[in-house]
Amino acid sequence: MNCNDIESVALQYTITQPFQHGINQFSSQFQQHLSARYRHNSIVIESDMPLKVISSAVWNGGLHTAQAFVNYRVPLHYESNDPINDMLELIAHEKLSEDSTVGLMTAAKLSDAVIGEWHQQDYSLLVLVTSGTSNAARAGMSRQTYPAYHAGTINIFVIIDGRLSESAIINSLITATEAKCAALADYGITEQTNGLIATGTTTDALVIASSQQQCYIQEHLYAGTATEIGCQLAELVYNSVYKAVSSQHEQ
Repeated sequence: MNCNDIESVALQYTITQPFQHGINQFSSQFQQHLSARYRHNSIVIESDMPLKVISSAVWNGGLHTAQAFVNYRVPLHYESNDPINDMLELIAHEKLSEDSTVGLMTAAKLSDAVIGEWHQQDYSLLVLVTSGTSNAARAGMSRQTYPAYHAGTINIFVIIDGRLSESAIINSLITATEAKCAALADYGITEQTNGLIATGTTTDALVIASSQQQCYIQEHLYAGTATEIGCQLAELVYNSVYKAVSSQHEQ
């Protein structure tokens, strides 16, 4: 769906786990430029148009422009001093462009990935979450840290078809993170060493991508939970994370 025919579709909301039932391809209901494919060790999201991205990704993290997003599954006890090289090998195998691909790693089961979508007149949202909680942790507590790279366990991709200011894009990072923390708290995920409610895992990663299509009349200046787009983003992330965590059966 693009903004030229956005008014023809009623407001809709869906949460699915498409890869649990032998389906390896997914096409967005509301963002026609988006599709995803699943293999045993990766999920690849592709866009027909360049997206403005901010992320904590292993590959092409920070501020970037991308048309592909990789969620690469590695072994549970994966440790690497060169995760970049591992990621580039996968990107080459998937025949993707190094320059326009953002890459994350996870030890979570990819077939349990949750995809949530929300659509209304001036924006559409797609959230993809993979989650495991065996290394759940509460931010602010002392713990052992590691110099080597450990794969992310709760990975969240948020793709927005709409126009956002730079402040709103960064605001979306906060909103999505708060929603993730709330989902873990409500599900009762705790840090094993102290029994306190976890705020995430020790290696979470987050991607926010926006189409910035100029045909959308409204630019969203903010994306906190007081705004319409922020409130719906938070609800979608919350429900997607909650469902993904419950599918893992780790706690």
